[in-house]
This record gives sequence, C-alpha cells and structure tokens, in this order.
Amino acid sequence: MKTAFTWPRRGVYLLTPDEADTGHLLARIEPLLALRPALLQYRNKAAGPALRAEQARALQARCEAHAVPLVVNDDWRLALQVGAAGAHLGEHDGAIAGARAQAPGLWLGASCYDDLERARAAVAAGADYIAFGAFFPSGTKPLARRAGPQLLQAGRALGRPVVAIGGITPDNAAGLVRAGADLLAVIGGVFDAPDPADALRAFQRAFEHTDTGTTNE
Repeated sequence: MKTAFTWPRRGVYLLTPDEADTGHLLARIEPLLALRPALLQYRNKAAGPALRAEQARALQARCEAHAVPLVVNDDWRLALQVGAAGAHLGEHDGAIAGARAQAPGLWLGASCYDDLERARAAVAAGADYIAFGAFFPSGTKPLARRAGPQLLQAGRALGRPVVAIGGITPDNAAGLVRAGADLLAVIGGVFDAPDPADALRAFQRAFEHTDTGTTNE
C-alpha cells in the first residue's frame, strides 16, 4: 500500500543542498516549501548517519506541515524510519527489487543516467519513477554522464513518471518539459540563485504552457 500522498503528476523536484547546520537548512527550505514544489528530496552527501537522521526527521516534519512529499536520497531504510514518502536510489545504493520487497509502501525512484536499458530494468523491479541526466553541465556533479533529450520520451513509454536532472536552469527548463520530462530535479538552479524563491517560481512557470500528456497512475 502506498503512502497517503498522491503522486505529483508534474512539477519541480527540489533537492536540498549539503548543509551541516540543521537550523540553517530548515531556514533555507521553509520559504520554498510554502511555494509547494512537487517533491522535496533530502540529499546531503557530506553528512554522517546521525546528522542525516536528524535532518531527515526535521525535514519530514516541515514537509508534512506543507503537504509536500519528502524523498530521501540513497537510503530507503532512513526513509522508512522518518516516515518519508519515498527514497531515491542510484547505482551504488542497492537493488530496487530488494528495496521494493522490504519497503512496499515507499515510492522508489531510480537514477538511470543515460541508459534506457537501466530504466527498463528499474521499472521491472518496481521503480515508481525513473530519472535521466545530466542533461547539461552540472556544478553538483561535474563529471556526471550526459543524457540526450530523446531519453525522456523513450522513458515515458515505460509507463512511469520521468525526471530530468543535471544543470537545469529556468532558461532551459521548458525545453526539457516539452521533450517529455514530468518533473525537473534542481539544486543549484534554486539554491545558488540570488533569490531562491523567485528561481523556484521561474521553474514552476516552465510547466504552465507546456504539455507532455500524462503517463502517471
């Protein structure tokens, strides 16, 4: 059985920046949650287990207050512990099938990089969404594999929501939505902007006049 949240059909998939101070992290996130991104992913590659648990719990409480689903990067067990809506798994984070068997109530997302066959395998194993990228040079992952926009439409044919990630800005966002992205995953495009709230609104506008249809359940 899935969580009480309804899967967002399209929108901004906001990822948190690495932040060692939980209070500062919440202060940066809170005004953005008020703008209702489709999803928030807790991602902190620099944190140890204790800090990750502290921050995930704190974010889950704020996400619940704003009715924004929380997804935990890399760690489906932590997602279960804090009551998050889902977990996102990369190629080194364990098998989707194993996570699905042990956490049937979580939404599970899979990083598929530039590989459609990986996406097919993830869907067969129980992934709820698939993510492709990087589509553009990324400050967060400068050595990330590059994906072409044709993967977005090909991914949609697999019957799961498709996420685009990597170097996305308000200037290139609408093109990815037109190419087939259901959700746009962003970190620096929002948090490195002079006004993160204005940047988030700009990303949200990319969905206003573009229509890719819906593949979501």
